[in-house]
Amino acid sequence: MNQSMIDIHMQVMWNRLISVVEEQAQTLIRTAFSTSVREAGDLSAGVFDLEGRMLAQAVTGTPGHVNAMAESVAHFIRDIGPENIFEGDVYITNDPWKGTGHLHDITVVTPSFHHGKLVGYFASTAHVVDVGGRGFGPDAREVYEEGLFIPIMKFFDRGQLDRTLINIVKNNVRESDKVVGDFHALAACNETGHRRLVDMLTEFNLDDLSMIGGFILKHSREATLERLRNLPHGSWSYSLDLDGYDEPVHLAARLSIGGDGVVVDFDGTSGMSRFGINVPLVYAKAYACYGIKCVVAPDIPNNAASLAPFDVVAPEGCILNAKRPAPVAVRHVLGHFVPDLVLGALHQALPGQVPAEGASALWNLHMSVRPLPGNDAKGAEILMFNSGGSGARTALDGLNATAFPSGVHTMPIEATENVGPVIVWRKELRDGSGGAGAQRGGLGQMIEIEAAEGFSFRFSAMFDRIDHPARGRDGGLEGAPGGVALDDGTTLKGKGLQFVPEGRRLVLSLPGGGGYGDPAGRSAEAVSHDVRHGYITEEQAALYGKAGGEA
Repeated sequence: MNQSMIDIHMQVMWNRLISVVEEQAQTLIRTAFSTSVREAGDLSAGVFDLEGRMLAQAVTGTPGHVNAMAESVAHFIRDIGPENIFEGDVYITNDPWKGTGHLHDITVVTPSFHHGKLVGYFASTAHVVDVGGRGFGPDAREVYEEGLFIPIMKFFDRGQLDRTLINIVKNNVRESDKVVGDFHALAACNETGHRRLVDMLTEFNLDDLSMIGGFILKHSREATLERLRNLPHGSWSYSLDLDGYDEPVHLAARLSIGGDGVVVDFDGTSGMSRFGINVPLVYAKAYACYGIKCVVAPDIPNNAASLAPFDVVAPEGCILNAKRPAPVAVRHVLGHFVPDLVLGALHQALPGQVPAEGASALWNLHMSVRPLPGNDAKGAEILMFNSGGSGARTALDGLNATAFPSGVHTMPIEATENVGPVIVWRKELRDGSGGAGAQRGGLGQMIEIEAAEGFSFRFSAMFDRIDHPARGRDGGLEGAPGGVALDDGTTLKGKGLQFVPEGRRLVLSLPGGGGYGDPAGRSAEAVSHDVRHGYITEEQAALYGKAGGEA
């Protein structure tokens, strides 16, 4: 067989391996108990070689989970110990510094054996609805307050469930059936991956993953380095100011590009917060790499080798390199701004290729719904994912109500209302929230929520871009800032635990994305279209110099 035929054969197996991990992820979605997994796709799945290097990831999943999980399997191998790894084992953790950044993410790793020989590992991660403690929110002062911390340990030992672990979990979380159910869903999805891998190895007459793994890692690294050699080489800096919890947070990055790699340095970033908005470096690195790959190498498969040329460093103890026991429960808020941060620097190296800033951070809403006195009904813990507008692109408008960079789906209202006694009265695009520009920023949303009759609820706010809206690029204007209030006009905080009394509605105004390019460069046809569809107002049309008479 000549080299070209060998390469084609390898590519077929590579594609097959990707389909294996995609089926792994789909199994998790079908079996998960939490709506964040089932409806929003807040998960990751992948296959790893004997050294814990990620060979392939499922298309379904978030960059924060995937790229952080890419580093976690090596921790599992070291902590469990190669001599203690057996067929039938399943391992588990929610360690923020060895997993994916906070206690609500459960990572499960399963060794895969073929003909009695260890050939690799399957790993998966999912956000569960509750881990005890204060609940999902930024108010804790230490990680110990944020919930149950599960070190890397065995969930199944040679096929035997650790019932002591399950008993501890059941007695420390508010939604034990859902949480324990998700543990088993994670184990089940890894088992699906393992079975499909065995089918693949048998079909292609392979003893292990060494041959295809070597091919994947070699070609992915070479392709990534080739892209880097064709980029401008040098260093560029960018910074963001964000709301923080009780005081603004400054994020800074210096991006250095060379022929053999990219280094992102977060020197100059604010120190750690007293509250749970801190970010472990593994999560900040995950999103920094994703932001760079979106522009530099979007079509190169994501694996250990294509990630290897990207290095991320940060001063120890800064808010993007938080150390234990810092509270980190809502690390996603600042973590989701890291792509905007590195893209701002990359824009200087590659003008005309990078979108404007967007809403970026998910507006996650965790509601604890409780019955009023005299109501014997059961309360519920409800997690709802919502997205503002993305930044305008260089040749296209920003995406409305779209989760960039996390990529999770917006949860259907019906799924949210089915989980517990709440009513979503309004969920619609927020008129005029996208920043003006030759390309308009994406629109945010307006959301209005009330507890059902006989209930009230408290919620953990974990929102940003209220005081620091998304900035436009190359003359584009900023997007609309966000807002949190009750329906009687009472202003609420952007972060922290708050109460919505019976009969009152929570009103969320999600931020819009920044515009790209001088608004005067937008066509009259596009302005008329926006006015006609309610995307902008007549007054905003005047910003373009082509006010609504043509609408």
